[in-house]
Amino acid sequence: MAETTPPVAIIMGSRSDWPTLKHAADMLDRLGVAWDAKVVSAHRTPERLWTFASGARAAGYQVIIAGAGGAAHLPGMAASMTELPVLGVPVQSKALKGLDSLLSIVQMPGGVPVATLAIGEAGAKNAGILAAQILALADPVLMGRLEAFRTAQTEAVHETVED
Repeated sequence: MAETTPPVAIIMGSRSDWPTLKHAADMLDRLGVAWDAKVVSAHRTPERLWTFASGARAAGYQVIIAGAGGAAHLPGMAASMTELPVLGVPVQSKALKGLDSLLSIVQMPGGVPVATLAIGEAGAKNAGILAAQILALADPVLMGRLEAFRTAQTEAVHETVED
């Protein structure tokens, strides 16, 4: 029996981006959404990027989470090659603490959207949640898991400062 493609692809420009993007994978796991992770560099593996992004929809992916740092061209280049929603996660860089990554991802020309999240871990977690929300529009069971996640998150916030 052939393996089915998970609905979410997590791509990153370098293996060093995985500690950040793993938070998206962890959130998807928590919500019961299958994912695949790949290293696809816009600058160092352009043919790999072209093959992946131009064939992502035909392969069965439904949402792409793309993380990159520094020049951070991966999310935008992927978005230019697919009709799938691309969620960009700016990875914190050494030189400018991720501000360079954020600006590179968020400043897309009109007509080539990338939904850009916060820099680093929070952005990766939110990308996982947002990917699940997109998929849940056509999946009532997943929507139920998202509702349960939100309820648990709300209940975990105590009203008082005492334990």
